[in-house]
Amino acid sequence: MKTRRDIEQEITDKIIAQLENGVAPWRKSWAGGGLALRENGVAYRGYNQFILGLSGHTNPYWLTFNKAAELAGLKKDSKGKWIKEDGKGVLSGEKGTHVHFFTTLEIKDKATGEDKKIPFIRFYSVFNGSQCGGLPEKYDPKPVERTEVERDAGAEAYLAAIGADVRHGGSRAFYIPSEDRIQIPEVDDFDNYVSYAGTAIHEHAHWTGHKDRLDRDIKNANGTRDYAREELVAEASAALIAGHLGIEVEPREDHAAYLKSWLEVLKDDKTALRKAFSKAQKVVDFLDALQPVEKQEAA
Repeated sequence: MKTRRDIEQEITDKIIAQLENGVAPWRKSWAGGGLALRENGVAYRGYNQFILGLSGHTNPYWLTFNKAAELAGLKKDSKGKWIKEDGKGVLSGEKGTHVHFFTTLEIKDKATGEDKKIPFIRFYSVFNGSQCGGLPEKYDPKPVERTEVERDAGAEAYLAAIGADVRHGGSRAFYIPSEDRIQIPEVDDFDNYVSYAGTAIHEHAHWTGHKDRLDRDIKNANGTRDYAREELVAEASAALIAGHLGIEVEPREDHAAYLKSWLEVLKDDKTALRKAFSKAQKVVDFLDALQPVEKQEAA
């Protein structure tokens, strides 16, 4: 009997291997800038955005095999199979990247005999626009070049629109739930504004966990698993927002200690990273909703 692939475990194992080599992969997943998009231009969300960002492709568009064939103008034979043409559709030898969606599975409750629906995760493959040929010009966009000043201004405006109580000074960055405020060193204490922005975004992610906002459990003691999970949510949030802003979040000074705690969490639970990015997407949605309307429409 053929063993069914555990794709989520495979993805988690790859992340664990990178963490063991001292790399938090979500910090480098948007080196090309921009967000991963479906063929209709809608951005992927949460964990899927993260997975596609890890691919290294700079083309933002992702398509299923069938959609790539359709857009490339391929025809089907009498049995409904695509007729191959060199240089059209998914190119020979290219491998897809797995993304997921949730559906429901109908089962019968053994205790009550009643039918019930349970959430069920399914994975499917998509291909980057650069892995396909014969597509309309739209699917090979030219990268938008931004100056350092423009990039920094975008991040600064995003943070300012949130309106959190942020106080500058000291040598550490942290959020204090009991006082509902963020403490962060002065901008000039960082190597550059992007480094400051990455740290500020991380702390603002914690800020969203307050009971009057997204109400996460954010009062866990340092060193506990729950603390590590909340830090993972903040890291995931910073990665997603960095993708939106076109910046790359730099490693924290306490990078090594966090790597160790994240490894423990992921080795215990293959779903931990997906769940962290699910919560992170809620953080992004919350912070995006605080932005001026014109920025929300451009996102």
